[in-house]
Amino acid sequence: MGQMEDLRLFTVIVENHSISKAADRLNIAKSAVSRRLHLLEDRYSAKLIDRAPGRWNVTETGRELYQRALRAVHDFEEIETDFSSTHAAISGPLSVSLPREFGISFLKEALMGFIGKYPEIQLTVDFDDQLVDLERDNYDFAIRITPQLNQALVAEKIGIMRHHICASAAYLAKWGKPNNLQALQEHQLLHFGAAKRGRWPLISTATRKTYPIEFTPALNSNSGDFLLHVALQGQGIANLPDFILKDNLQTGALVPILPAFSMPEFFIYLIRSDKRRMNRRMRLFAQEMTLACL
Repeated sequence: MGQMEDLRLFTVIVENHSISKAADRLNIAKSAVSRRLHLLEDRYSAKLIDRAPGRWNVTETGRELYQRALRAVHDFEEIETDFSSTHAAISGPLSVSLPREFGISFLKEALMGFIGKYPEIQLTVDFDDQLVDLERDNYDFAIRITPQLNQALVAEKIGIMRHHICASAAYLAKWGKPNNLQALQEHQLLHFGAAKRGRWPLISTATRKTYPIEFTPALNSNSGDFLLHVALQGQGIANLPDFILKDNLQTGALVPILPAFSMPEFFIYLIRSDKRRMNRRMRLFAQEMTLACL
């Protein structure tokens, strides 16, 4: 057996807290597991597991070796997966769940680019704003946008989304431009969502204090594109993310409102199950989505 196999065996022993259970999991004799553990301890001239009747403790050296062995085994398995098929087409299934509007409006070009680069990957894309069970629903990845993420998930922050309060020049010419939060509440506010009461937690750029405003929306909608169209037509003040606004602020089609305040930043996360090991298809998809969200 090679050194990498011995390190893999050691991680299994530690995770199962038993030589017998490790042997069962690896389908090898208990005596072989015990012998290879002794060989590891001889190789590193250190006791890795303090074992005696009624006692089982991983030593400090053993804990350090376990953490480093985990990384080494993971890296080795990735190399084996990636380079054993270097000269073959990258193929196989890949299933992802994306937020409906963000996925369709913003990630569409990145998805088309991925499909063009890797035509042998059987990509399944579901657009859904609800939380999903990655294991139960058999998703390799989900992308979600939130100010805070459940810590139990394995997630990589791949981008930041900022919202902007804005209106058309025509609307402001007719109704005036609000110069404080109280005045803002008296305007025709377009709200992303279905609640009868809207709430925008506005943050002062000077003090970083939050000043939430609550209001009865002039219009509710779960479509940012629709709210953008309504705002461009001069029908109200909208609070929309970058990917919906696109270049409408830069061109002057929409005018920023109350620039001394901002909305909380939302983060774009690429999420996967900790039970699913990253394969080459997943890493390539992660790279493409990260580049798209920079």
